Amino acid sequence: MKRSEALTPLSHQHHHGLFVAMKLKRAAPETAADARAAFLDVFEREGARHFRIDEELLLPGFARYGDFDEPAIVRVLTEHVDLRRRGQDLATAPEANPADLRELGERLENHIRHEERVLFPMIEGTLPAEELELLGAAVARAEAGSDP
Repeated sequence: MKRSEALTPLSHQHHHGLFVAMKLKRAAPETAADARAAFLDVFEREGARHFRIDEELLLPGFARYGDFDEPAIVRVLTEHVDLRRRGQDLATAPEANPADLRELGERLENHIRHEERVLFPMIEGTLPAEELELLGAAVARAEAGSDP
């Protein structure tokens, strides 16, 4: 299924996240610092804002028409908490542990795949076309730097 225009910017960010997840999953002692830097850079530039857009726009938009306690929604929220915590720990650790980076990479990849394969299709299938358009406009504003 072709991704709706409303969610395309977020899917593009997922491509960046998958690239970083691959670096993390391949982390070895000699590449750990680079993998750590790549994750922290992408999270700072895109990830934190992406999570906010998910939490402040996508999920409430879905909840207007679907069940707010849908297990797919709960999973996204709890994974956001876990990934944020791991990112904070990584930012403050004196050095990166390759095993921790590999686990972070697995978790990040699984999270992105869940959003692409479950969450986004669920939103696209639940929201009326007009609401999906409004959501897309709100995502575009948030991506441009306005608050979600």
